[in-house]
Amino acid sequence: MVWTMRVIFDGEVRADHGHFFLDSRPEQASGDVVDLSDAFVGQCSGLCGAAFPGFLYVRTGLRFGGVGLRMERHEAAPAAPGAGWEEVAEVSFEPRSDDTVLLAGDGEEAWPLALGAVPYRVRHCVTGMDAGNAADQRSPEEPLIERWLMQWWPAPAAPDAVLRQTSDVATWSHRWAGEQRPLPRPATRPLSEAQAWEVERKRSERSNLLWRGGGRPGEPLARMEGAAVDLVRADRQFAEAVAAADAATQQAIARWAARLAFTAAGLAEVDWIAPALAALDRGDEFPPPFPHRHLIWERILDDARIRHTSVPAWNGHSPDIVQQQAALPALRQARGEDALRAAVETLVTAMAVSGPTYRTVLTSTRRAFPHLTT
Repeated sequence: MVWTMRVIFDGEVRADHGHFFLDSRPEQASGDVVDLSDAFVGQCSGLCGAAFPGFLYVRTGLRFGGVGLRMERHEAAPAAPGAGWEEVAEVSFEPRSDDTVLLAGDGEEAWPLALGAVPYRVRHCVTGMDAGNAADQRSPEEPLIERWLMQWWPAPAAPDAVLRQTSDVATWSHRWAGEQRPLPRPATRPLSEAQAWEVERKRSERSNLLWRGGGRPGEPLARMEGAAVDLVRADRQFAEAVAAADAATQQAIARWAARLAFTAAGLAEVDWIAPALAALDRGDEFPPPFPHRHLIWERILDDARIRHTSVPAWNGHSPDIVQQQAALPALRQARGEDALRAAVETLVTAMAVSGPTYRTVLTSTRRAFPHLTT
């Protein structure tokens, strides 16, 4: 396959408290947001923190709302950026797995990226940081204020570099990054009993806030958080019914929801994708190029028969999503060892792919599994 540049993301990503992330850590480590100072320690660039292995911490001028983001993967270093880009810097980044995801909010929105586990140089170009900082917030109806371009190409690790600096926000961020020093790791600084109680209190407080509007559900949903929060908020009775089902039913729901997601994305009947869904139903190994999401996405991009379609976010709190990208995690989720988690996560993925018609996922699942107690 010959190519010189491929667009791996082009749309809006929601800044939350002035940041978004990219995470390639193995699944068991993902979900824990890296501390800000750990992400930038040792760097001169304060916009894209790559100091923590497998994790990119991207700082925006806009505090809340969508920023424009285009991500390109190149075979070699691209040409110098145009004069319209106010900020330009570069960092080195090596994904720790084949599954790098773009994350917005507290990980509530995720997009798989077509990147393999090879060392990259990442150039990030930005315009509108001061304007974004001044606006503070942007609603989806308002025009874009801040735009980002991230260009990736294979390259050995090298020190980060600031190539162009214009805005006050970037100037302050670069200066701040240069002042960061490594902090003692928790393993070398154990928590006192009082500190441990405080950590647990804050965790519990955050958990209770997540389940706003009806209070915490019963166990084990309350322990899951994440996708369980979304399912409970969408339909608490249905979520509780899924949680009350036996493991075999939960696994069947997960397989069902994965097929719903791929059907909504127009992928279920594609000749090289249908065998993967059949393998899921039979419990067999996935055929190539599954289960590596970046390889699947590359093939989707190369398949002229597959239309790329977008829908508004089902929860109304994020930019439009590309249905074909959003469906891909469903296969991995449906194979999860925890049957309830597999069912919940795959259902929420199917809802995300369905966009504003997400309730059809709930109603069709009720019909398919009429013995669910609701």
